[in-house]
Parts: sequence; structure tokens; C-alpha cells
Amino acid sequence: MTLNIGVIGTGAIGREHIRRITCNLSGGRITAVTDVNQEAAKAVVENFGLEAAVFPDDKTLLAEGNVDAVLVTSWGPAHEQSVLAAIEAGKYVFCEKPLATTAEGCRRIVDAEIKHGKRLVQVGFMRRYDSGYMQLKRAIDERFIGEPLMIRCAHRNPEVGEGYTTDMAITDTLIHEIDVLHWLVNDDYKSVQVTYPKKSRNASSHLRDPQVVTLETHGGILITAEIFVNCRYGYDIQCEVIGEEGIVKLPEPSSITFRKEAVQGTSVLMDWKDRFIDAYDREIQDFINAVGSGKEPQGPTSWDGYIAAVTADACVKAQESGGREEIELGEKPALYEERTLSQA
Repeated sequence: MTLNIGVIGTGAIGREHIRRITCNLSGGRITAVTDVNQEAAKAVVENFGLEAAVFPDDKTLLAEGNVDAVLVTSWGPAHEQSVLAAIEAGKYVFCEKPLATTAEGCRRIVDAEIKHGKRLVQVGFMRRYDSGYMQLKRAIDERFIGEPLMIRCAHRNPEVGEGYTTDMAITDTLIHEIDVLHWLVNDDYKSVQVTYPKKSRNASSHLRDPQVVTLETHGGILITAEIFVNCRYGYDIQCEVIGEEGIVKLPEPSSITFRKEAVQGTSVLMDWKDRFIDAYDREIQDFINAVGSGKEPQGPTSWDGYIAAVTADACVKAQESGGREEIELGEKPALYEERTLSQA
């Protein structure tokens, strides 16, 4: 079966997903698009040579478009209404993060899905599909290093724009670690504290950079996450899990080694898109494979989106208070009990 897909939002990430579905992946085709900029939506259809209808808005696309599923790739504040509309229409939906811009919005989506009685939503936390993180996950699940005790990780960007603010270090940057680390150890977060080292002279006057986030899980795992968004040298993602019987570490991206001008070394990536491009392909292919074969989506759920939002809220509160903040999730709904992530 070929999955008919509608795209809500044809900006940068929407165009990228249209490109990968049309050119790289199998089992899906774009049959409908919409964007607040109608000319941009029409241009995407023309540029990719799509046989796709252009609709004025998301609700019209869901009601009149020939779609089995939709991708929500609009700007963040619009995600909630589109996902809720898709659930109401009974359509499968892949939603780029954030699922919603507030924890309350994520909870409304969770409740709508529970009322529907079936999981329809997958959230775009692509790191779960990165080959390095999948290797870490297998090692932890198979107890290769025994029980995990600590995790040390870092999220470093070469630089950020003037519009980047201190809270965005959580909501735009650490949000990926919040999701993938929870997935790695399958243990809910209990508390968080944020501390600030000496400020980098490369950071804007209004931005506190770097910062260190310390999370504790209910099982007692202590996670230290460094966020440094003006490190200058490159885009660098690190993760080390310390267990009772050993240590496992996220592998470096594949790169040539060189000897030049009396230096031996390897190149460091500068662009996050290059670091995770294969993971983006895998997550969308997995969504297409599952939904196209009549299964529920196998990736991050609406509940995972809710966990990320609640945890991020607590992290931002800890940024402001300087103290230890509790993370309260409530009971996990039965709809979201254990699932298997297919390795696409």
C-alpha cells in the first residue's frame, strides 16, 4: 500500500520531508499540502513535480484531501491545533517537535488520543533513530555495562543568533537530550537543577552560556548535561553512560582522518542537519512502514511529547530559581504502555 500523505507547513523542515519522501524513501507519496503562505505551498508542489492539491488550511486538507496521514511541520505554536484536528479526523499524524508549546497543550493531545482509543501520533524526536543512540540503547537494554548509574552528555553549537535566549537552551536545544535520555534508560525524571559556569565572552549580553543541567531519575540515575551554544569549534553531541560494570559512549560521526601541515586529525561537523540526516530518513520511513501496514506509529508518542514538555518547564523554572525543582508527570496512561521501536 502506498500511503497518501498531507503536509501542513511547507517551510524548511516541511520541504525537507517532502524531498525525502519523494526522492529517498519508499511507500509514501505527497498528495496534499497547505501553508499560511499559499504561494510557497504552490511553489513546493511545482518544484518537486508533485501531483498534490494545495489547500487553504489544515482543517480543509484533513476534510477534503486524499490523505491517510499528515506531517505537521508548521511553526511550533500551530502544532497543537493541527494535531488535534488530525486526531478528530482519525488520521495518523507525524508532528515535528514541539508537540505543543505548553505542557497543557500536550496533555490535551494525550487526552484526545485516549478518547479516540488508538495511538495516531508520532513526535519528531529523531535522535532515537540515530545509529549511535540505537547502539547505546541496545547496550543498556542488554545490560552490557550492568545497571546505569550516571550519564554525562553535552550539546554544543558553534554559535547562535541574537534572538536566542537563555530559556531556549532548554526548549530548543536540551529538549532532544530530555527525550532521548529518558528513552535510553526508560526511567522517569524526578528533579532538576541548573547551574551556570563562567560565562563565555562569545555569548550575547542577554544570554547565559554555557549552562549545566543536572537531572535525577526516580531510579537514582544522575544525569549531567552541558549546554554550550557558542563553543565556536563545531556542532558536537556527546553522551557517556556509566554503569556498574563498564562505560558505553556515543560514537563519533564517521569522518576521514587526515595528515596535513604537520597535523593529524579529523574534521568536526558544523551543521546539525549533517549530523542527523540519516536519522531523519529512518524516522519518516519507520512512520510510513508502520502506518502503511495498518499498525500504530512505533516512534515517540504523544506521552513522550508530554514528558518532554513537563520536564522542560521544570528546567526553565530551575534556571530562574537556581534551586532543585521537582518534575511531576502523573500516572502513565495505559494507551502508552510499552511498545517496540522498529529499526527502520
